[in-house]
Amino acid sequence: MYDVNKVREDFPILSRKIYDKPLVYLDNGATTQKPRCVVEAMVDEYYNVNANVHRGVHFLSQKATDLHEASRETVRAFINARSVSEILFTRGTTESINLLAFTFGEAFVHEGDEVVVSVMEHHSDIVPWQMMCERKGASLRVIPMSDEGVLDIDAYRSMLNEKTRIVCCAHVSNVLGTVNPVRDIIRLAHEIDVPVLIDGAQSTPHFKVDMQDLGCDFFAFSGHKIYAPTGIGVLYGKEEWLEKLPPYQGGGEMIKNVSFEKTTYNELPYKFEAGTPDYVASHALAKALDYVSALGMDNIRDHEQELTRYAMEKLAEIDGMRLIGTAPDKDAVISFLVGDIHHLDMGTLLDRLGIAVRTGHHCAEPLMRRLGIEGTVRASFALYNTKEEVDALVAGVRRVAAMF
Repeated sequence: MYDVNKVREDFPILSRKIYDKPLVYLDNGATTQKPRCVVEAMVDEYYNVNANVHRGVHFLSQKATDLHEASRETVRAFINARSVSEILFTRGTTESINLLAFTFGEAFVHEGDEVVVSVMEHHSDIVPWQMMCERKGASLRVIPMSDEGVLDIDAYRSMLNEKTRIVCCAHVSNVLGTVNPVRDIIRLAHEIDVPVLIDGAQSTPHFKVDMQDLGCDFFAFSGHKIYAPTGIGVLYGKEEWLEKLPPYQGGGEMIKNVSFEKTTYNELPYKFEAGTPDYVASHALAKALDYVSALGMDNIRDHEQELTRYAMEKLAEIDGMRLIGTAPDKDAVISFLVGDIHHLDMGTLLDRLGIAVRTGHHCAEPLMRRLGIEGTVRASFALYNTKEEVDALVAGVRRVAAMF
C-alpha cells in the first residue's frame, strides 16, 4: 500500500504554513522538495567525507571518490544504461542539452543540415539548438501538434530526410503534461539512421524510464526535479555516440596527458567532466534515486495519475475553466486559465491561500504562441501530494474566480 501520509513525514517543509495557511505545494514541475535522507546525506558527507575526488591518494579523497562513482552506478541502474561510461554528470538538463548541442554540432552538423524539435519543447531544448544552427548554418524544423496537445506524427515523418542530423523531443511536456510517443519518434528517426535526444526532465520523476526499452541515443534529466539537490543532472549517451563527440570543456580530469604541443583526452565518461564535480550532490542524487526506488516508481506513477485524473475532473466543474492540454496520455501537470482572469493574478491570490502554483509561459514561449495565449496557471504533482490538496486548489480557484 502506498501511504502518502507516511511519505509526507519525510519532507519537513510540507508541514510549514504560508500566510497562516497550510502549505499546498503544487509547483513540482519547477522543483521538488527534498526528503530528510537526501539532506542528511549531504550534511554527513560535508562533515565526514569531504575531499576532492579522483586525484587524491589520502583516505578522505578515496572515500569521496568511492561515493561519487557509486552514485554513477546508481544512476546507471536507475535508468538501465548499459555502462557507467554512458552516464555523464552535469549541472542539470539545461547543461546536458547545451553539452550535446555544442559537441554534436561540432562533429556532425554542416551548412544546410536540419535539426528537428517539437513545438512543445522547453527553451532549454530549443535555444541551444538554435545557437548551434546559427553557428553551423543549419536550420530548425518544428513538429506541430493538435489543439489538445498531441504531436502530429505524420507531419514529423514527412519532415525527416537526408538533411536531418538529430531529433530532440520532450518525453513529457512541462506545460501540457502530454506524454509524447517517444518510441515512435525514435523508431522513425532510426529508420534513416538519425539519433534522438529525449528530454526526460518531466518524465524521470514520475514513472520508470529504461534506456534499453526506449532505445534513444541521448537522454537528459535534472536532479532537483527528482528530490535531489539543485546543480546536479545527467546526460546519458550511447557509448558509440559519446566516443565520436569532442570534449565540451577543457581542464582537469578530462585529460590523459597535457603538453604545450598536444593534449590527449580522458576516457568516457571523464572526457566530458572537466574540473571538480559536485561530488556531494552526485551522492545526494543517488540517495534520492534510492528513495523513489524504495517507494516504487510504479506506485508513484499510479498515485500521481490518480491525483491528475481527480484534479482534471474537479477543475473542469468550475465555471469559465479552460484546461490547457487534454491529450489522452497525460502526466502529473495541469495548466489552466479561468475566464478573463490573468494567470499572474490567479497565482498571486492562490499564494495568499498558501497554494503554490507556477504562472507564466513556463519557458515555453513558442508553445504559448501556438496556443494563442500569454501564459497559464500550472499545478504539478509529486509523490507527496494528496487529494485534500487538490480540493484546496479547487476551492482556492473558485474563491479567486468569485472575486472577479
